[in-house]
Amino acid sequence: MSQNGHLAPYGAAPGTAIVVGTFTLPKGAWFPTHRHPVHQLAWSRSGLLAVRTAAGAWLLPPSMALWIPARLPHATGAMGTVDMRSPYLDPLRCPDAWTEPTVVSVGPLLSALIDHLHREDLTARARERAESVVFDVLDPLPVTSVSVTEPRDPRARAVARALAGDPRDGRGLEAWGSEVGASARTLARLFTAETGLTFGQWRERLRMQASMPLLAGELPIEAVARRVGYGSASSFVAAFHRIVGLTPRQYFPMP
Repeated sequence: MSQNGHLAPYGAAPGTAIVVGTFTLPKGAWFPTHRHPVHQLAWSRSGLLAVRTAAGAWLLPPSMALWIPARLPHATGAMGTVDMRSPYLDPLRCPDAWTEPTVVSVGPLLSALIDHLHREDLTARARERAESVVFDVLDPLPVTSVSVTEPRDPRARAVARALAGDPRDGRGLEAWGSEVGASARTLARLFTAETGLTFGQWRERLRMQASMPLLAGELPIEAVARRVGYGSASSFVAAFHRIVGLTPRQYFPMP
């Protein structure tokens, strides 16, 4: 057991490549930034799991997991109550390993294999067979991080925080500038310099981030689109696909 409550295969039986840790996180709870000497496949059987690294942030429904390379600092949290069942993988026994955080698909087969490997009554041979199949079914998904950086300048930061509180707000930089005491040109420069994104790009990513808990709660796409500032479901779906890499229904498949 790690210092942060994560079960990891530090003391696993010789020859074991994968050990599955299970724990429940209530909504809003986080394991603070930490690292493991082993790879982790961060996955939750239910709820919306959040993972943050220096490379970005991901919100993961049960249909997805995040490969976290060994020794990579990361924080793990719950956007709603999550039931984590997280495999930890011995780097010396992984035939292939991504060196960057990578989103992978969790279909029925991988889900069943994780449950199977959580059993304590498997023979060494049965465990070895199951572990080899896990490595075969780790399929990456073309999913982009939806993290956004908060600007440091107090004027731009005030705009960012207001939009985080109400993603529907569609005011342009000229209107925001009048409210925070800066010209539209200054705000545009600050967003680009301090977040790496134009104001429009930043707001779109924020809206995608805000939409995910709503989609996970099975709110209709039309309602989600309105809540995060889009005039139609089609415009929201197009933006989601362009920014995230999948459509909302691909990201949150219906049961």
